[in-house]
Amino acid sequence: MSSFLRPATEQGPPPAAGHYRPVTSHFAIAPPVSVVIPAMNEAENLPYVFKTLPEWIHEVVLVDGNSTDDTVAVARELWPGVKVVGQRGKGKGDALITGFAECTGEIIVMVDADGSADGNEIVSYVSALVGGADFAKGSRFANGGGTDDMTPIRKLGNRVLCSLVNHKFGARYTDLCYGYNAFWKHCLDEIALDCAGFEVETLMNIRVVKAGLRVQEIPSHEFVRIHGTSNLRAVRDGLRVLKVILRERGSRRRRPHRLAIAPAANGKVVNSKVVNGKAADSKDVS
Repeated sequence: MSSFLRPATEQGPPPAAGHYRPVTSHFAIAPPVSVVIPAMNEAENLPYVFKTLPEWIHEVVLVDGNSTDDTVAVARELWPGVKVVGQRGKGKGDALITGFAECTGEIIVMVDADGSADGNEIVSYVSALVGGADFAKGSRFANGGGTDDMTPIRKLGNRVLCSLVNHKFGARYTDLCYGYNAFWKHCLDEIALDCAGFEVETLMNIRVVKAGLRVQEIPSHEFVRIHGTSNLRAVRDGLRVLKVILRERGSRRRRPHRLAIAPAANGKVVNSKVVNGKAADSKDVS
């Protein structure tokens, strides 16, 4: 599969030099990045999560699902400027919707609190967005991705459901039920989230396609949850995802979408620099 970054459209005057945030020695960005972390009783896992978050991000929004442990205290100790908000509702969808509403950054990154996601990958997601994508979608099955935390039945279910979405909505996804994603905040106006549970990730993936947003898959490696037990149930959650797919199938798709395949196999973008709203030294493959 080919990889590319398409330069973003230049809009207005460039930001002042001081507004750029150095990401690597070859890459700087102007848009502020918010990281949303839904968490409930994840005090033991948060040190691993925060350890990998890059220092250049604009803010961390921790959505607390009424934790009974020291989740909030640990988060504030690890990241003194963390913005803690109480979750409205009970499910993961409710938590994400709550967190998104509190973000002040132009780019939003979704990160799980169980230690399964590597915050060092955020640079790849942000690179895709400043390069022209609207939605950077993590994939454990794109070239360079992987997972240590999926049973055979979950892999099979994900593959079947992913194929169904690709067939019904004209997508070309390699992964469907994965919660490590990033997008421009204005995309929320296009996808109008109204889902309370775990299936919110599938809903987002479907609605960005139906809205005609530009999607780029990012190879990502999912690690095993460090502490605690996952609430995922393969059959139960698979049926909930299927229900979302069937519900969304009947609504109208507004315009054709364009799906950009993931960047290089190692998931990193190198020799790129954003200048005046454009990503230099990027490849453009039609």
